[in-house]
Amino acid sequence: MEDIIVIVGPTGVGKTKLSIELAKKIDAEIINGDSVAIYKELNIGSAKPTIEEMDGIPHHLIDIKEVEDNYSVFDYQKDVRRLIEEINSRKKRIIIVGGTGLYIKAALYDYKFTEGTTYNMYEDLTNEEILDKISSYDLYLSSNLEINNRQRLVRILNKLENNEEITNNKDKLLYPIKVIGLTTDRDNLYERINNRVDKMIENGLLNEIKSLKDRYKSSRILNSAIGYKEFYDYLYNSKDLDEVIANIKQNSRRFAKRQYTFFNHQFHTQWFNVNFNNFNNTIDEVYNYIKKETN
Repeated sequence: MEDIIVIVGPTGVGKTKLSIELAKKIDAEIINGDSVAIYKELNIGSAKPTIEEMDGIPHHLIDIKEVEDNYSVFDYQKDVRRLIEEINSRKKRIIIVGGTGLYIKAALYDYKFTEGTTYNMYEDLTNEEILDKISSYDLYLSSNLEINNRQRLVRILNKLENNEEITNNKDKLLYPIKVIGLTTDRDNLYERINNRVDKMIENGLLNEIKSLKDRYKSSRILNSAIGYKEFYDYLYNSKDLDEVIANIKQNSRRFAKRQYTFFNHQFHTQWFNVNFNNFNNTIDEVYNYIKKETN
């Protein structure tokens, strides 16, 4: 099998555009690696690619679930591994692109899950809050955990809540991969995140939210995904819209910091500084790296 190309990075740096342009060059199909784009009707807030943006490139695991469905990292793992076999059998290259690091890693590494359990990203909790929950199960265990290692905290809390055995076995990579990370300096990233949220509002995010109002009561994803969960208080508790928008921007910036930590510590990521003035240069730089380094 040729190397699977994994494109990661924080929101707003051009992962989607890069994945599509690379797919054209290396004859690849794309697997979505964003936990929100999986759901139908979550279009503007998830920034999922449109049919026009896909430009004829096959995309997988986009719009496959209703917002009331519970789709876990375990489900994602099974679906991605099935797709890897199918796409590989067609002699096509594979690109996985997205910012949900735990989903991507669980699919590509030897993560062991138990059938029927539910796995949570805990995006609405800080590291301190996750550690507090772990402490309620096992004070000794919590006292030996590093508070800045969010990925391990999330994994431990999931195992505790699902009554699974906790082990310290190192993760084993199951497929040949090359991980490409897109980045930019912090000030530029934060400005792009803020502008991206403003653009979502201009493009009709509020109308999208209002169309989903009655479904907040039964949807886990609407109450946990950044860009959607913040609107609960707007819809039901008369929270000011400007405050909601500010919260989305703040939560998105915080999430970007966690993404960098995860991708740096959990993958061997080759980072590329994005040339936003001439994105084609970034595409060429990544493509040349892939040609040189991958199987």
